[in-house]
Amino acid sequence: MKYRIEHDSMGDVQVPADRYWGAQTERSRGNFPIGVGLETMPAEIVQAFGILKKAAALANRELVPERMTQEKLDAIARACDEVIDGTLAEHFPLVVWQTGSGTQSNMNANEVIANRGNEIAGRKLLHPNDDVNMSQSSNDTFPTAMHIAAVLGIERKLLPALDSLTETFRALATANEGIVKCGRTHLQDATPIRFSQEISGWSESLATDREMIVAALPMLRRLALGGTAVGTGINAPKNFGEAAAARVAEITGSAFETALNKFHALTSKDEFVFAHGALKALAADLMKIANDVRWLASGPRNGLAEITIPANEPGSSIMPGKVNPTQCEAVTMVAVQVIANDTAVGMAASQGNFELNVFMPVCAYNFLQSVRLLSDAMRSFEQRCVSGIKADTGKMQENLNKSLMLVTALNPYIGYENAAKTAKKAYAENISLKEACVALGFLSAERFDEVFRPEDMC
Repeated sequence: MKYRIEHDSMGDVQVPADRYWGAQTERSRGNFPIGVGLETMPAEIVQAFGILKKAAALANRELVPERMTQEKLDAIARACDEVIDGTLAEHFPLVVWQTGSGTQSNMNANEVIANRGNEIAGRKLLHPNDDVNMSQSSNDTFPTAMHIAAVLGIERKLLPALDSLTETFRALATANEGIVKCGRTHLQDATPIRFSQEISGWSESLATDREMIVAALPMLRRLALGGTAVGTGINAPKNFGEAAAARVAEITGSAFETALNKFHALTSKDEFVFAHGALKALAADLMKIANDVRWLASGPRNGLAEITIPANEPGSSIMPGKVNPTQCEAVTMVAVQVIANDTAVGMAASQGNFELNVFMPVCAYNFLQSVRLLSDAMRSFEQRCVSGIKADTGKMQENLNKSLMLVTALNPYIGYENAAKTAKKAYAENISLKEACVALGFLSAERFDEVFRPEDMC
């Protein structure tokens, strides 16, 4: 491999000649061989750095044009565009497990943009610290990248997937209107319910989760950029935070604003705790829904078997013909991971020492993994399971007719205790509710038929 020599404040470093990163990135590569190849900084954070570095250069051009010349801006902007669109992804090798401020990842962005910008300019025009990092510090850029990545991940990936799954459930409810089935509580038979009503509970849960996630977005739109080292804004021109946030909004097409209190913005990650709590709520509902679906599809002969779901692949290496609810299982495993991530996010947020949180990379890593996993799982669940759910009306009717809890319809006519006696007799003697009620003398056969209407119990 060919190398070139790069220099930083600590001296010379050998860097692979075909990579745009510089000395500080290379030092980090050597100092943190933890999870290499598996747990690199999320692509969403890298993209967010491209966005914020371009926004910062535009703001600097506006506020300090004598330092940020048009030529420098053009070179930085073009290099940033390549970071944003993923062209330079291979030049961001650093792992999550580095300094808690994300300094090395900030410098990775500075070095790549500077070296690529110099290549674009055809001469050594840009310095990673003096030009690309102008008016910034790792301490305000990394939290800014976290917020940008979180908002865009939720807006562009999570909400569309959530909306699509919700609408598919609503369509499924409409298609199954009028089908009456046995309700269940405590995994025991309960009073009847329409299948469409059961499905509506699923879709409304998802809609409620959406409200909570959207409620968290305004706090995530507040950017730390402009606080620099400790929140005072040292070495940044006046109104830099406002100008940079406005440019971020222009670049992304999403609403962002400068955080009013930069001391809070640098040291607290409470916005991430709040937002991830909403993601955990979504994970909890998806766990419940996926479990409901696989319970209802259990069988095919010795389970509930009230619905069928798509058969996507063989389910066993030894039992021929077995088909398992694999999409449901994938969703539930994702839910477990997201719920676990919530603990990591909360613990990371608690580690704000004085003027800076120093667990930011792991906080961002877990948050963005949750967004990514939930988005992908919902898309897959919708396309490969929910869209193919079919009601087995015959099995639903059979199970409904066997349910002893239909006796609840008799409460107004024979009272709770007599209804309980009827149910117990029917169960003990394996006879129908009608036979038990008539045998006990509570109602005549004709009166029983008149008042016992399961379809009216919904």
